[in-house]
Amino acid sequence: MSSTHDAAAPPLRWRAELSRRDWRAFSAAWLGYAMDGFDFGLISLVLTEIAKDFDLSPVTAATLVSAAFVSRWFGGLAIGALGDRFGRRPAMVLSIALYAVGSVLCGFSWDYWSLFTFRMVVGLGMAGEYSASATYIIESWPRRMRNTASGMLLSGYPLGGVLAAKTYAWVVPHTSWRVLFWIGILPVILAIWLRRRLPEAEEWQRAKDAGGRPVSATARLFGDRSRLWTVPVCVVAAVALLVVLRNQSLAVTLLLVAVIAACFVALAVRFAQRLWPVVVGLMVTVFAAFLYSWPLQSLLPTYLKNDLHYDPGQVSDALLYAGFGYAVGSVVSGYLGDRFGTRRAYVGMLLVSLVFVYPVFALGEGHTVALWVLLFLLVGTSQGASGVLPSYISAHYPIGIRAAALGFSYNVGALGGAAAPVLGEKIAGPLGLGTSLAVLGAALTAVVVLLVGFDVPARVQRAADRRAAAAPGSPATPVEPPASEKV
Repeated sequence: MSSTHDAAAPPLRWRAELSRRDWRAFSAAWLGYAMDGFDFGLISLVLTEIAKDFDLSPVTAATLVSAAFVSRWFGGLAIGALGDRFGRRPAMVLSIALYAVGSVLCGFSWDYWSLFTFRMVVGLGMAGEYSASATYIIESWPRRMRNTASGMLLSGYPLGGVLAAKTYAWVVPHTSWRVLFWIGILPVILAIWLRRRLPEAEEWQRAKDAGGRPVSATARLFGDRSRLWTVPVCVVAAVALLVVLRNQSLAVTLLLVAVIAACFVALAVRFAQRLWPVVVGLMVTVFAAFLYSWPLQSLLPTYLKNDLHYDPGQVSDALLYAGFGYAVGSVVSGYLGDRFGTRRAYVGMLLVSLVFVYPVFALGEGHTVALWVLLFLLVGTSQGASGVLPSYISAHYPIGIRAAALGFSYNVGALGGAAAPVLGEKIAGPLGLGTSLAVLGAALTAVVVLLVGFDVPARVQRAADRRAAAAPGSPATPVEPPASEKV
């Protein structure tokens, strides 16, 4: 880090610690996140229009939201591994280019399966965006400000969603849902241009200059011999995910879920080696986080249009308040994380969010302003809490596999986002969509509070390390704990 990065500086002087280089790096990463939110959020805005054009049921249409999650676990792993091998900056450029191309192709889709495929391309890029940009900023800013950096970075995603919502209100009533996907390419070109001019992340560059080997994930997964094992496992996982989304029987679904989980654990063991328990623990934590947040994020437009009978302008306004709440909450959670600790900030905001779950869905028609305010508060405290999630996850990993491990554990966990809209629609059958969203939000928030509050991933890793140390023939030297315990 630069000499201006003084870890002992008082908290209120944090802006003075950042150089122009730091802000330029942040701006390029933030813009990419904003366009990520714009491109990825488009599908939830136009689900009803797409369902009408392609003659899809609500549950089938919801799988189009899930499609990007089918591929993003591989995107996070592969692009993250490339980031560990060649640097964070080229991985950032590749990821944003991928989801820009995928988004434009969505506008040319001709049926359900073509759109599903193009959404998978979007997922590849989005996954790489999360791992590459998050690790880039976290490794470029001062260590004691990494929660703030993480929260500020993630604020770009909901603001991109706000831009998408406003563009939806301006464009769709007068043209077509396809135009939305084509528009997204314009600011992405600017983001790609900015990223090509960035210096490399300082922490990664120092490790490389010092003779470190931040290449382990790439070598372990995609080396000459490794790829013969990795590729078949990835194919099996992808095919099983596709079949699961086709609404199979309960017995078939459970069998395929077991196969998918086995594939992911095998991949975690392959590239993370002794750290595979913490990788799996973080997968489960993120999975639960997506199950509480993504039913609301993906199905809120459908709820507003179908249950509350909002017109496109009203839907756009509601999403505007929700998006600003998400952005503000992300920044606040980052500041609180640096002030009071990452886990305390995350858990504290989630507990506050539980206060707003019932009131949001208890309101009926005719309470527009009250709903706007409540959505701002609910989304700000629940989804905004995830502003510290990149910092929380990355603190568990060493730099050599940080991008790949962050990308893999986060994006495998993000499969909760694939299950969320389908699960929300199915529960909505007997309960109604509003009640379904409230039940999933409250129950899964409580699960995440327990997982993060007790730092279950780190506890699992410590237990595995103790067991390995006690095994016959194990080295006498103690195993270093996960980095999260030293932050």
